[in-house]
Amino acid sequence: MAGSAGSAPPPIVLLHDSLGCVELWRDFPAALAQATRRTVVAYDRPGFGRSDPRADLPSPDFVAEEAADVFPAVCERLGISAFVAMGHSVGGCMAIPCAALHAERCEALVTLAAQVYAEDRTRAGIRAASASFRDPAQLERLAKYHGDKASWVLAAWVETWLSPDFDAWSLTGVLPRVRCPVLAIHGDQDEYGSTIHPELIRRHSGGPARIELMPGVGHFPHRERMDEVLRLVAAFLSGPRSPR
Repeated sequence: MAGSAGSAPPPIVLLHDSLGCVELWRDFPAALAQATRRTVVAYDRPGFGRSDPRADLPSPDFVAEEAADVFPAVCERLGISAFVAMGHSVGGCMAIPCAALHAERCEALVTLAAQVYAEDRTRAGIRAASASFRDPAQLERLAKYHGDKASWVLAAWVETWLSPDFDAWSLTGVLPRVRCPVLAIHGDQDEYGSTIHPELIRRHSGGPARIELMPGVGHFPHRERMDEVLRLVAAFLSGPRSPR
């Protein structure tokens, strides 16, 4: 947790990507807390980082399950009532149902390189990344952050997204239930998702939504151009809030 709760506005809760964890956010949470003057909370999803290991792979409904089960448990444990939901990649996917399911508590939603459905480009990127993990050094690097769970983390990503059971997954039916302001940040060179995803977020969101498309940026806007992302998020959150 970064920042100070005090009488500050609602905290930002960060949801990490498919191979991510708290440590892989690196210095971004602290920088985000400083830029926005808000408490920033990042947590390891079950099976990732320093959390307990899991035996089962995520179900095809794992995005919705995070919002329905894990996210509210984290908020309850930390005493978080109102919040800003923010996530990267699949964490951004998860932030969308978090904002929709807990609409009365969500002040704003920020997505970084989020996907709205399993695009061919997304799956091609996953296949290419999976092939790179045939190099043992790649898995060793993952183990630096996930320990003995590294193989599970990789399988949870690859096998879930490439499963035929995931073909019909989409957030277009969830987005209309998002009533808060939305900021969708996306790189136009994102190897895991085309710019159709932020367009769909803007088109289907039930509240006011805008896109920030970052030229020359790939799948990690907050690493590739952290200062710009911080500026965008800080300006967005300091603007007028629409009634929830």
